[in-house]
Amino acid sequence: MNRFDYIRPTTIPEAVAAASAPGAAYLAAGTNLVDLMKGGIARPSRLVDVGRLPGLSAIEHLPDGGVRIGALVRNADLAYDPGFARRFPAVAEALLSGASAQLRNAATVGGNLLQRTRCAYFHDVASACNKREPGAGCDARGGENRLHAVLGWSEGCIATHPSDFCVPLAAFNAIVEVAGATGHRDIPLEEFHLLPGETPERETLLAPGELILALRLPGTEAAFAAHARYLKVRERTSYAFAVVSAAAGLRLDGGRIAEARLALGGVALKPWRARAAEAALVGATPDEAAFRLAAEAALEAARPSGDNAFKIELARRILVRALTLAAAGTPARMPALPASPFAIGA
Repeated sequence: MNRFDYIRPTTIPEAVAAASAPGAAYLAAGTNLVDLMKGGIARPSRLVDVGRLPGLSAIEHLPDGGVRIGALVRNADLAYDPGFARRFPAVAEALLSGASAQLRNAATVGGNLLQRTRCAYFHDVASACNKREPGAGCDARGGENRLHAVLGWSEGCIATHPSDFCVPLAAFNAIVEVAGATGHRDIPLEEFHLLPGETPERETLLAPGELILALRLPGTEAAFAAHARYLKVRERTSYAFAVVSAAAGLRLDGGRIAEARLALGGVALKPWRARAAEAALVGATPDEAAFRLAAEAALEAARPSGDNAFKIELARRILVRALTLAAAGTPARMPALPASPFAIGA
């Protein structure tokens, strides 16, 4: 591990000033960053520890029915908050499907948004990776790539974003509150993560030194609580990242779909909001035929980036399954295996 300075600011302006220096990185729980440092993948010259900053650890239930979640709230604390789980059950289900119980007890929601890809070539410092070293190339393009992107990828990078949590956040119009040298701003979660294009090393809209303060889920999105699910297909049921996942929410009126919310995970370098599929569902009867048409719309632009054409059909099927589960209604209790196709009743 390289030598680095360690700073523990006591205020948000101090943190932003310290992290604005070249080579600086924020440290919260460190469940991703410390591993990257140990492997020589991340080599910050300064760590700015924000784990004890005041005012970032609260879950606030807002008057409009929404919720504001401080960036330092632990994943497990949010998932098990009764009011939150009742209003946003698909988000709670996604949280409980990610990582292990030990990691969920430590990891923060702000850190979850910033976790790096699990592409093996990114994690292997002997491999060429444009994300780790711009201009180096992408060994994944001709390597083992069955789990890589089928949407939004470029010749420079075919990695996927690993988060479960971010998929329903994108579907349900979450907002990221950030603070930086020029003040505070709000960023829609759907726009927060960037596709690789020609600059795969740039992963989010954050400017140098900008700090995530909180996430907000609008009260309007709680209207989907009665018909909302998250479904995740992984290579093993415990402690594995998604091969493909889907978040689905429906608002039904008179036996038809009045509104829909859909997003896919494991298919791109960002959570993939399926807006064309949402539009296709409005006014439709909630049945398999409508769901299949929506799935076709969601994956219309998909193309293999390697030996992964199967992911396109898998994503269609998972989206149909997630919509079917959502239409049947949110279960009164969280499944014993959250987000798993093997859960009873899934």
